Amino acid sequence: MARLRQDVEPDEAGLDAKALDRLDRHLARLVDDGRIPGYLVSLARGGQVAHLTTYGRRDVAAGLPVESDTLWRIYSMTKPVTAVAVLLLAEEGRLSLDDPLERHLPAFADPRVYVSGSGDDVVTRPAAGPVLLRHLLTHTAGLTFAFYHAHPVDALYRAAGLASSVPPGADLAGTMDVYARLPLQFDPGTQWNYSVASNVLGRVIEVVSGQPLDAFFAERILGPLGMTDTGFEVTDEQAGRLAELYGQTDTDAEAGPGTGPGIGAIEPIAGLPLRGRPRFLSGSGGLVASAHDMHRFMELLRRRGELDGVRLLAPHTVDLMTRNHLPGGADLRSCGSRPAHDEPGNDGVGFGFNVSVVIDPSRTQAPSGLGTYGWSGVATTTFWVDPARDLTFQFMTQVRPKTSLRLYPELKRLVHEAVLD
Repeated sequence: MARLRQDVEPDEAGLDAKALDRLDRHLARLVDDGRIPGYLVSLARGGQVAHLTTYGRRDVAAGLPVESDTLWRIYSMTKPVTAVAVLLLAEEGRLSLDDPLERHLPAFADPRVYVSGSGDDVVTRPAAGPVLLRHLLTHTAGLTFAFYHAHPVDALYRAAGLASSVPPGADLAGTMDVYARLPLQFDPGTQWNYSVASNVLGRVIEVVSGQPLDAFFAERILGPLGMTDTGFEVTDEQAGRLAELYGQTDTDAEAGPGTGPGIGAIEPIAGLPLRGRPRFLSGSGGLVASAHDMHRFMELLRRRGELDGVRLLAPHTVDLMTRNHLPGGADLRSCGSRPAHDEPGNDGVGFGFNVSVVIDPSRTQAPSGLGTYGWSGVATTTFWVDPARDLTFQFMTQVRPKTSLRLYPELKRLVHEAVLD
């Protein structure tokens, strides 16, 4: 176990302490108003943590505070780790990003695309081309999630028992067979739709490496980086540090811009089954991590593949991961395949390999530096790396909201105000 610690004072890192105090007060109000149980926030420049704050409870009923070594379900922040794993294998020549998926998972041969109909009356056609591994990394493969309720293929996912992205009791290999039987929403490489793609990549990693996903992560990424509190399960020793997961019980319809994440009352809800090794190892959202470990991972990316003498990826590989790969250089809003993606937060933001990438700061919802990249998790965790300003940021809490978050633009605005140079 290692705790994240503050290394320097804000002014030593070119940060405004008064602006950071505004950030803390804004977040503390969310806790005091009962919108979130507690939080950790950290901001670093040049690899040195210049601001670190914890506030509130990791378990409200037990009265346990958030501490710097608290463990958090990071959900979709698992996806960038999965991308790094794929890129490791690519650098070793064990796979190519232009490999057809069927080369590694034969069940995905001859993909078909939805045309019309629903249920048993669905009409499909052959896809214009195969699903490539790079399509999975960029969520342009034509896969989807069951919870969207916006397209007939979404309904087919639900009918196949994929409401939580995995059939009850299935492992990673068995789940692939279910995914492969379902049609794609569009021809691979033509549109963007956030999906189960990273679960598919997780299985590709297993097949190519010959190791279970958790073992590969531990041996090739987490261990070398000293991320000793990150994994798909928590030990008995770690369990007391795991934050309780909360869900929104009602919406705050009257809350205006800048008032918070659109969360009203919260109550404990079931989270990832982290006690004991899970049967389903999700490359999409299965990890738990500490702030210390997330800082290490962000530093690996900021330093373009190397940390403390350990090089996992070549600099050009990290550059490839963190640049926009959407068709025609589009942003998420214009390339998205459904109304759910047509939102202001997607203006000026492209997508790399399992990270969003700012491609037009003049159009982003909140101030963002060109090339800033990162991703978030469904329990209201987020991180980003701003290469131009040599800055990394993370925010941790544990609330799964029912409404669209308004918190992230506020975080970006407040952090922007704190940077002096």
